[in-house]
Amino acid sequence: MVTIRDVAKESGFSAATVSIVLNNAPLAHYIPATTKARIQKAAKKLHYRPNVIARLLRSKRSHTVGVIVSDVTDPFCIPVLRGIDNVLYPASYLPILVDIHNQRERFERHLEMLLDRHVEGLIMVANWLFVDINLLGDIEKRNIPAAIIGRELKGSISSVMVDNEAGARLALEHLYSLGHRRIAFIRGPTTLADTVPRWRGIQSFARSAKLRIDSRLIMDLPNSLDPNSSFENGYRLTAALLKTRARFTGLTAFDDLSAFGAMRALEKGGVRVPQECSVVGFDDVAPSMLSLPSLTTIRQPLQAMGASAASSVLEGVDAVFEKRLLVSSHRKMLPELVVRESTRPAPRLF
Repeated sequence: MVTIRDVAKESGFSAATVSIVLNNAPLAHYIPATTKARIQKAAKKLHYRPNVIARLLRSKRSHTVGVIVSDVTDPFCIPVLRGIDNVLYPASYLPILVDIHNQRERFERHLEMLLDRHVEGLIMVANWLFVDINLLGDIEKRNIPAAIIGRELKGSISSVMVDNEAGARLALEHLYSLGHRRIAFIRGPTTLADTVPRWRGIQSFARSAKLRIDSRLIMDLPNSLDPNSSFENGYRLTAALLKTRARFTGLTAFDDLSAFGAMRALEKGGVRVPQECSVVGFDDVAPSMLSLPSLTTIRQPLQAMGASAASSVLEGVDAVFEKRLLVSSHRKMLPELVVRESTRPAPRLF
């Protein structure tokens, strides 16, 4: 390993001067530019790399942020992680990613390991059944800046989420504007925090438009620890709807995966999408634009949500090291209707 002494010998300056320049210490301000240039040229020639661990020990900084995801196989996570990295990378922070598989014991163990490694902040992606908020108490006690994405919180942990109620309202309003009046609904699991506000948005628009919701056309996704199960459950619930012979020309699904399952069941049941039944999803995960037909959906600004959470954590890190008051933020971001091929004006009832 090339050391500062090797760079000193190559450049002709003392090890102390080389150390000041290469570590950009406060005294570097007083060193002539020509001296700095010679030292940096020597360091580059020798392929010198600083001893990061030693530097971190001296500064008591790790420049790392723990990123905990509930289930990394969920398509929801990918754009969120890109947004987080887009903020951490230019700030020279290294994300340490862990996947808890929606398991309490994994969350506890990974949180313990991240805290043992002195991460300066924490970001949690609560994309599915992230239910045990009490486990976050240890973070608050240690005064570590933290943010959770996809869950609304109170207190010292920041949160970033989409306005679920507004998004669901947009979905139903879109179908209604196309002339659909007999509409089926696949609601979310009862234990998932997003389910209640999304159904509230549906009911709110229905009341304002005097639209009757037929209870026979309401299906509920079962509680599950696997976010990808919503595809097969969307398929199963839609197939069950078709067997009842209750008539509908539109369907709103809890998320994009359940919408994909619904479209598969409709096509298999001889109901063409969108000619005979329009379908709307929620999230706008990457496969939405690739499906056949491409999926009309409610876009969560997932990348922006990740970036917002990372920014709030870094602001908190600065506050901690500058001995300022650590203030949390709670941001609710607006959804967007993305119209694609899976919706069209209502046909006659099939």
